[in-house]
Amino acid sequence: MVDCEYCAESFDGDDAYLDHLAETHDGELGAIDRRRVEEHTGDEAGNALSVGPIVIGVVVVFAIGLTVYVTQLSGGDGGSDADLIGTAGAQPLSAVEATGVEASSLDDTGDSDRLAGVEQFPNRGNNHVEDGSAIDYQRFPPLSGTHYASAEEAGFYEATPLLGSLVHTLEHGAVIVYYDPDEVSPAARQSLREFSSVHTGTWRSVVAVPNPNDDPRATYVVTAWQHELTMDSYDAETIHAFLSEYLGRGPENPVR
Repeated sequence: MVDCEYCAESFDGDDAYLDHLAETHDGELGAIDRRRVEEHTGDEAGNALSVGPIVIGVVVVFAIGLTVYVTQLSGGDGGSDADLIGTAGAQPLSAVEATGVEASSLDDTGDSDRLAGVEQFPNRGNNHVEDGSAIDYQRFPPLSGTHYASAEEAGFYEATPLLGSLVHTLEHGAVIVYYDPDEVSPAARQSLREFSSVHTGTWRSVVAVPNPNDDPRATYVVTAWQHELTMDSYDAETIHAFLSEYLGRGPENPVR
């Protein structure tokens, strides 16, 4: 069985799955899925022509919906609950004003001196399982591996989301900062809120969540797909360097 990560439907084989992607999720596809669909439909030109009008209609409707959704996420006139940082009642993204290094454009690569402590770990795969399924991660926080079809939005969270969704968020190209809720400083809280208000894209978001470990190995554990950096003292310049190096460069759909 092949699970669709866009809507969680299941299919008996790749052909049926790719037909589904072409007909239902054309406007949502990442670079890898888009290439697979193009190769598949190119081999079946007759079928592609027969469903053409339907596909065009779906794409138009989706594009309109996507435009409205992106406008809301970016703080447009039609603001919605999607703007919230973390859990209910948290500060809206549109209310956070980023200044200093948090608002600075990313560099092509991160400063090597600041990233000297980054560790790289083996790729544990990217299999999808049903949301809520038990997953035994060998290392915490997980940096790759089996995960859920759902992913988390950018934001500063007061409660830790499910790890299966966080791993999928890493695969999208996010940077996730695990902070020790007992040790995080007020300045670090504000800085992380600002970083997460600036970097909100589906494929390049910043997410800050409480470290659920009773005894975290560092006050701040900064993660990307297969990469980790620990910090006992918060440093916004180092976070900026980490984002410059890894944000938007996840394996599912690199956008930088």
